[in-house]
Amino acid sequence: EMTGCTECEGMASGRMLLSQLRSAVAAHAPRCGAAPAMRTNMPSMAAALRAPARSMSTNSVQPVISKTPNGAMPGTESYAMDPYQGEDAVKNGGRMQPGDPSRRAFTYFMIGGARFVYASIARLTVLKFVNSMNASADVLALASIEVPVAGIPEGGCIVVKWRGKPVFIKKRNEEELADINKVDWKTLRDPQSDKARRIKEEILVVLGVCTHLGCVPISNAGNYKGGWFCPCHGSHYDASARIRMGPAPLNLEVPPYEYIDGGAKVKIG
Repeated sequence: EMTGCTECEGMASGRMLLSQLRSAVAAHAPRCGAAPAMRTNMPSMAAALRAPARSMSTNSVQPVISKTPNGAMPGTESYAMDPYQGEDAVKNGGRMQPGDPSRRAFTYFMIGGARFVYASIARLTVLKFVNSMNASADVLALASIEVPVAGIPEGGCIVVKWRGKPVFIKKRNEEELADINKVDWKTLRDPQSDKARRIKEEILVVLGVCTHLGCVPISNAGNYKGGWFCPCHGSHYDASARIRMGPAPLNLEVPPYEYIDGGAKVKIG
């Protein structure tokens, strides 16, 4: 009866072969006279037949093929030399020593490449940080303005906006110029001559911010002809925008400007 066991099936096959062999020996022995020898060797032959039956079992341990690190097989001449042991052992287990001369070029290349990458990242970071502190495009667009002055009447004053601040552009007449020129500027609170505050005698360009608390003075008002008056705390400026009365400590500031288009326009900033 078959049980499904591979080892049992192999043993059964071996027994059948052994039985057939015995029958053949019994039939042939009388003719050749080898019966005693055959009977003597029968146990070893039976053992030889059983050996394949055991190797066919799925539970048997399969042989392991041994190899040295250099691939030599047992029984060969190269197998006797183990590169990891004995007199012929390779230093550091066959691996290159740290700082090996043959690897210096590669090591220097890797270190140099890494440092170059780090330096590039640091440079980009610094540039990005510096650029973040620069003025934006809308601020740069207002950095300077151009204002036509040919149409300003004598004694008149216009107000323009520059960098978020009001700017007074006044065209002074002869009476206003005579009034400011008869004053000894050295005796004023903030001594400054009219010539030092303008480019052309008839045109004056000043910031419209009171030097006391930052109020916006009123044009053509106050105690002086063609001057300015700050109603917040009573500061009076003359036609050259110099402080003459009140709590303001300084004259109105003169921004940087220049004439362009043959004097038809003023460029502020």
